[in-house]
Amino acid sequence: MTASQSDLILREARASLAHQRAGGRRRSIGVRSAELKRQHVAKKAARMAMAVGAVLVAAMALGLVIDGIGLLGLLLTILAVIGVLGFFATYPQLKVPDLASINRGDVRTMVGRTQLWLEAQAPALPAPAVRLVDQIGGQLDGLGLQLEGIDQAEPAVAQVRSLVGEHLPGMVESWRRIPPHLRQEERGGRNADQQLADGLAKISGEIDEITRQLAAGDIDALAIRGRYLDYRYGNALEGADAAPAQLPPLDPARPVETK
Repeated sequence: MTASQSDLILREARASLAHQRAGGRRRSIGVRSAELKRQHVAKKAARMAMAVGAVLVAAMALGLVIDGIGLLGLLLTILAVIGVLGFFATYPQLKVPDLASINRGDVRTMVGRTQLWLEAQAPALPAPAVRLVDQIGGQLDGLGLQLEGIDQAEPAVAQVRSLVGEHLPGMVESWRRIPPHLRQEERGGRNADQQLADGLAKISGEIDEITRQLAAGDIDALAIRGRYLDYRYGNALEGADAAPAQLPPLDPARPVETK
């Protein structure tokens, strides 16, 4: 075994150990998705506490009725407590939002759902796209903070929600619909993986520019940019429902040509 191979094995072992210490789950790509996960864990803990309390109350009530539950009853109570703890620690699992529900609710919720959805897709994405998804996750936190201080009735806000809550996940979904063995076939000089990475990079740039405009308080400029985004990304989901055998060439990336 060569030294480089040994180093590679050690790096993979360290990465695996870190992954297991983190609970075997991919880290959150943003503050909002991490917040939704914490809320989910808190609800689980509350259910576990109530379930354990119900078991103990039932055991005490039974003991009062039959004048003590005895050693066997104590063992059964302990087993029941362990059972309910195991069940409520496992279920319900955090549900990954579907495309139809991502853009619902307030801005904070929309950003968190988009981040959760992107996290769920990341393991299947090519490496360049994963790096961009991580980058976009952080950008969405900043964008969400800026949008919270703006009247949600502003047309520009609706345009941004469309970009983040519809076109961004729609682009990834279009890539997922392409059969894996066809993703390396080139069309127009680029394959599907490259088109996805290019499209995500351009959306990342748009999110950064919008966040800067919001931070500067330039709502009028944002409204103009919102109409531009609608024109630029308006066909982001085009071809997403096409049959996989037709190999849709990731039309979401095609409308986002460089300026």
